[in-house]
Amino acid sequence: MNKLTTSRLIKSEELNHHGTLFAGRLAEWFVEASFSAAATSVKNPDQIVCLKLHGLTFKKPANKGDLLQLTSQVVAHGKTSITVYCKAESGITDEVFVDGFVTFVSVDDQGKKMPHGLNMTFETPDVKELNEIAKSLR
Repeated sequence: MNKLTTSRLIKSEELNHHGTLFAGRLAEWFVEASFSAAATSVKNPDQIVCLKLHGLTFKKPANKGDLLQLTSQVVAHGKTSITVYCKAESGITDEVFVDGFVTFVSVDDQGKKMPHGLNMTFETPDVKELNEIAKSLR
C-alpha cells in the first residue's frame, strides 16, 4: 500500500482558546489526508465520499510552530467501502498527536453506492494489524 504524507505548520489562526491546535482544524486535515489516500487508490476522486470517522484519538495537543506530518494509507476495503488509517505526528520528534480511521464509499453520479473495483492485498505485518482493526470498526 502506498503511504501518502503531507505536512502542516501550526499557525496562530489554527489555535483554540487554550492556545493549542483546534481539534476541528486537525480533523479537517485528517479527513483531507485520508481522502487523498482513498482517491489515489481508485484513481477518481469524484466517486469517493466520506462515510465515517472512527477511532479518531487525540493523544497530545499540538502547539503553534509545531510541524505536523499526516501519513495515510488504505488498510481495508469492501465492495464499495475503503478504510484509511491516518496519523498526525511531529515532523521533528515523531510523537503522535492523533491517529484513527476514516471510511469512504464509492458512489455514482446520483450518489448511490457502487463497486470501486479495488483488489488490494494487505500483506505486511503492520498493515495486516491495521486491516484487522479497520474490519472490527464496521
